[in-house]
Amino acid sequence: MQCETPVDHFEAVLPLAAEWAREQEQLILREGEPLSPDQVADARAAGVRDPERVRVLAVKQIPAPPHPILQAASATIEFLPQAPCGLTLQYGIFLRNDRRQDRHLVVHELVHTSQYERLGGIVPFLRDYLTECAMFGYHEAPLEREAEEIAAQICGA
Repeated sequence: MQCETPVDHFEAVLPLAAEWAREQEQLILREGEPLSPDQVADARAAGVRDPERVRVLAVKQIPAPPHPILQAASATIEFLPQAPCGLTLQYGIFLRNDRRQDRHLVVHELVHTSQYERLGGIVPFLRDYLTECAMFGYHEAPLEREAEEIAAQICGA
């Protein structure tokens, strides 16, 4: 008998997660604001190849996936910390209203956009990111650490 690993479990929920991410990205692209000229410069420094495609949508609260399977998977790996301040879904970035002007946070999220580009889009990014969160935990996931390190370099923190 073969045991199911967290990675196997996330491969099974990956299509649901990708569908939700695409829907949220489209919402942000429709309703969000383009980057300011300074943010475009930060995006380029963060490695974003196509910063003109990025949109930011400020919201009261970052939405969580409504599907019970995705909620359970997210809780299992602590994919989203409690009350997250930002969430990047390829070219769409949610920012909490109270953190909209936080340059470090914006750059951190822009690094995630560059990771989506580098890895080949939503499905490959989510596969790697969710696997890393399952294996190492949210704060120790290599893609998360990379975003934090590059944001600190660019912002001088």
